[in-house]
Amino acid sequence: MLLKSTTRHVRIFAGEIDRDGELIPSEQVLTLDIDPDNEFNWNEDALQKVYRKFDELVEASSGADLTDYNLRRVGSDLEHYLRSLLQLGEISYNLSARVTNYSMGVPQVAIDDKQ
Repeated sequence: MLLKSTTRHVRIFAGEIDRDGELIPSEQVLTLDIDPDNEFNWNEDALQKVYRKFDELVEASSGADLTDYNLRRVGSDLEHYLRSLLQLGEISYNLSARVTNYSMGVPQVAIDDKQ
């Protein structure tokens, strides 16, 4: 059975993708899919931060059984991390996305004080 964690912006699968693009279940490999709906604008630095945070969270839970609960916890923690990147301005909403629903909160707009 394939274990997975799916949040709005993070999907984690206990498995790896083979050469044909098929997901093969594995208890040794986790596959991370970040922002599958392209809701955000990403740069390489922000993506690498998410991958490093993912590695930290997985390392912190090493030794624990691979369960739905543990994967959901990692996914939830990553979702919160993405929110922090958005609030810091390191990523932004993709206004050309299929759907713009501002799932992490309404974007901040600079106010012109001279009006």
